[in-house]
Amino acid sequence: MIEEEGRKGILLLKLIIKKVQTQLQLSQSRRSEQDGGRKENILLPEDVKEGHFAVLAVNNEKPQRFLVELQFLSNPAFLRLLKRAEEEYGFGQKGVLAVPCQPEELQKILQQKIGKEC
Repeated sequence: MIEEEGRKGILLLKLIIKKVQTQLQLSQSRRSEQDGGRKENILLPEDVKEGHFAVLAVNNEKPQRFLVELQFLSNPAFLRLLKRAEEEYGFGQKGVLAVPCQPEELQKILQQKIGKEC
């Protein structure tokens, strides 16, 4: 049973990493377009810096958006949120990654030191 949960966790992490990589590729594309002087529709917001991705805390009347460092993909508390998102929304999310939690819960996780166990 533990082995099966480990496999599911690895699958979840791979899918999240793929989504983040896609966002980063869009970011790089946007930067090269800006350098070349071409203006095209940009799918990635300007405030998403390299090494970050957008997350939306949605268990609230007004969802709150956060920019999260890639390093949080190894944070156990953040991974638990991703697992809850998988259970609630599946893997078909497009755009900003939505997680089913209160903004305060996500803020608390993001204030922890990266790599620190919860």
